[in-house]
Amino acid sequence: MAVYRDAKCKLCRRENSKLFLKGEKCYMEKCPFNKRPVPPGPHGAGRKKISEYGLQLREKQKTKRIYGVQEGQFRHYYEVADRMKGITGENMLQLLERRLDNVVFRMGVGASRTQARQLVNHAHFTVNGRTVNVPSYSVKVGDVIAVKENRKNNKFFEQIKTMKVANMPKWLEFDPEKLEGKVLALPTREDVDSQIAEHMIVELYSK
Repeated sequence: MAVYRDAKCKLCRRENSKLFLKGEKCYMEKCPFNKRPVPPGPHGAGRKKISEYGLQLREKQKTKRIYGVQEGQFRHYYEVADRMKGITGENMLQLLERRLDNVVFRMGVGASRTQARQLVNHAHFTVNGRTVNVPSYSVKVGDVIAVKENRKNNKFFEQIKTMKVANMPKWLEFDPEKLEGKVLALPTREDVDSQIAEHMIVELYSK
């Protein structure tokens, strides 16, 4: 599987949009996107004209990078969403939001989705009492996501207990003291705070 190992801030510049891939750094003045909001490369500032296909492609790439998934995974989410009842684009975003690494991030445990994915990979969490170390695991309504008992005294999680979670989505709840959260409902389009034009992705894949 291909893994992106270059500077993540270049991805924000390439998509001409803050993707918030670096946690707190993205909110600081020293964020590279604030200093140079043009695509990377020697000709980045000169790229102006873009076709309809190019716009659709950039929207797909931006969404992939926000959620940190590879092309094969992303295409699979689209195909599953296309078979579901309802609007394909919204179904796809719902599937992406239900990823365990995204849920951990949404609960405020990870500063970024990348950090949340690493925490899941290192088997710090349980879902309904069972250890899950697969970031793409899809949560369901009623699932209880918690930090494992033998990890709660970890210095990182001790800090989480004293933090206040801002912008908690209404479909989730999280108790910092217990380091435990619950899926109250399935996410809706209104719960996705990223500026994503999902209809453009559907148009791209529908060709």
